[in-house]
Order: sequence, then structure tokens, then C-alpha cells
Amino acid sequence: MPLPGQKAAPLRVLGIDTSLRGTGIGVVEQQAGRIRGLAYDVLRNPPARPLSDCLVHIQNSLNAILDEFHPDVVAVEGVFFSRYVKTTLILGEARGVVIATCAAAGLPIYEYAPRRVKQAVVGYGAATKQQIQAMVVQQLGLGKPPPEDAADALAIALCHLHNQTRLTLEDVKRL
Repeated sequence: MPLPGQKAAPLRVLGIDTSLRGTGIGVVEQQAGRIRGLAYDVLRNPPARPLSDCLVHIQNSLNAILDEFHPDVVAVEGVFFSRYVKTTLILGEARGVVIATCAAAGLPIYEYAPRRVKQAVVGYGAATKQQIQAMVVQQLGLGKPPPEDAADALAIALCHLHNQTRLTLEDVKRL
């Protein structure tokens, strides 16, 4: 907590929407109540790339992003249920790489259920991809909608910021 007269340090959040073929990445920063988008991307793996090479690509790309942006925390989408066992297993492997890479970098990792992300960003737990994109553009002041996977990652990062409670000096005095 900053001393009186000092600015609060910025909080930089890396949001990750994990997928084997298109992992969304979004970096947002909050300082003095202002939230801004710093970067977004989709880590793509072509269909012909073997699973192990896809996982290494995700890990290497994520390490480069961590080195470039130095996030304070990581927010990932929590596990969802799928009827397809193979899809669920592959997603679990990709999530494992993401979580292990971020944990190895010493970063705290927070997980948010998809409905919670939608509720935090759109105000409706069953929001569509287009509604998420529109609200991400609005909340971050982006010039154009990011790709769906990147918009989801930015939404996950925004969800983390919306779910943080920070004590003010007045709060501490009341304790």
C-alpha cells in the first residue's frame, strides 16, 4: 500500500485463454483506477504440428511474453466440461504447460470460471463471444475488436482486476 502522496504501483495482469491450436494472450494494467490494454495475441499452432511440438511452442511463446511484459499475476480460464474426452485431455495438457510455465516464473495464478468471466466483463454469464469482444473494446478503449481468443484472454485479465479488493488507508483505519 502506498504512503500518503505516493501513487499505487501498477498491477499488470496476463490473461490466458488456453487452447492447443489458438491460445489467447492479453496483458492489461491497472494504475490509479485506470485500466489499459498493453498487448494481445493468439499463439497459433497449425493442425499438422504434432502435439508435443504444440506444447513446446506454447511454452516458448509464453516465456517470451513473460520476459517482455513482466506481469504481476496470471489469470487463466478455469476448467470447463466437455462431452469429448480427447478434447478435454488435450486442453488439460495445454493448461498444464501454461500453469507450469507461469508457476516456474514465480507468478501467482488465478483461475476464473467462464461464466464468472462473462459476468464480470459483460454483466451476463451466458454472454456471446461478440458481446465479450465489444465490452473488451469498450473497457480498454481499443480501436478494433481483437481476435476472439485474444478478446477472451483480455476478458479473463479484466475479470481478475474486477475481482480484486484493495484496502484504502481509510479501510485500514477502520479495522
